[in-house]
Amino acid sequence: MSRFDEEADDVVRAIEAALFASEEPLSVAQLRQTLGDVPDLAAMLGQLAEDYAGRGVNLVERGGRWHFQTAPDMAHLLRREKDEPRKLSRAGMETLAIIAYHEPVSRAEIEAIRGVQVAKGTLDVLMEAGWIRPAGRREVPGRPLIYATTPEFLTHFGLSSRKDLPGIDDLRAAGLLDPVDLAMEGLSEQDDAESPLEMDEEEA
Repeated sequence: MSRFDEEADDVVRAIEAALFASEEPLSVAQLRQTLGDVPDLAAMLGQLAEDYAGRGVNLVERGGRWHFQTAPDMAHLLRREKDEPRKLSRAGMETLAIIAYHEPVSRAEIEAIRGVQVAKGTLDVLMEAGWIRPAGRREVPGRPLIYATTPEFLTHFGLSSRKDLPGIDDLRAAGLLDPVDLAMEGLSEQDDAESPLEMDEEEA
């Protein structure tokens, strides 16, 4: 093995060690803070992910951040008996879906889509779960707080980005559309003209 190959191998091992030791997924920028200015870091991460494909653990990228996770087909071996976690209420699920598809979105805009008021506790539960976050204030009278999803949301649901969210056609084919979903679809069509809820693809 040449000296260059040895140095490259040491860098890959350092990347592997940094990700393994981290308690949370790391972005390329965060890895650079730990490892220094590593040339071709993104390419090395991609190669490392390929090396781990098919193993008991995989290296995956979710929302621009990298972490190791148990291979999906091995997850059942690590399950333990535990109390059933509290499930999201229907209001929580609807609110999370609206934020994911229309972010950034204010509480009033969520209520306009759902047709009912959103309890503060619903937003609190979603923030405590780490799935949504305050994303600033809309520059309109009253400057309402607006909400967006987090990288933890993408990680939990196995999404690389918001572009991986199922489309309306997919939801309809799966029989998952209900009146709230249909209201969202109708509002999306109106948004093409002037709605503040229009999805910004660059933020996806």
